[in-house]
Amino acid sequence: MMKEEELLKSHISKHNLKVTKERSLVLRVFLDSEPHITAEELYRKMKNDGSSIGLATIYRTLNLFCESGLAEQRQFGDGQARYELVYNVKHHDHLICKQCSRIIEFENQEIEALQEKVAKKNNFKIFSHKLELYGICGNCSEKNDQ
Repeated sequence: MMKEEELLKSHISKHNLKVTKERSLVLRVFLDSEPHITAEELYRKMKNDGSSIGLATIYRTLNLFCESGLAEQRQFGDGQARYELVYNVKHHDHLICKQCSRIIEFENQEIEALQEKVAKKNNFKIFSHKLELYGICGNCSEKNDQ
């Protein structure tokens, strides 16, 4: 958590903003939450823990996390903006169930190597990428077969 706080403080000071109790609390709860959380889910979690921080503050703070390189906003096709910690997190890709909205993270070195091969063949330099595969998870598939 310390490195994340330092990164956020650095970004905040560069932009002449203030480190507030609210931003620090949102960061702490965000880091302790499940990956791929929505602002509304974070708001409900904090409210259940007795926080009076408003939803607009949470949105602004999550956007600040994205600007500082701590998090990324992701869209997984369900109309919800989700936030994922990316600072000090190993690259991974996603499988998204279109039935239950479950998000499964995975790593596959063969896919990574193939992407590099395709880029090299096309004289292309990759800076970043996102692989999202949409389908039906095993649990939903079993329910559909019953």
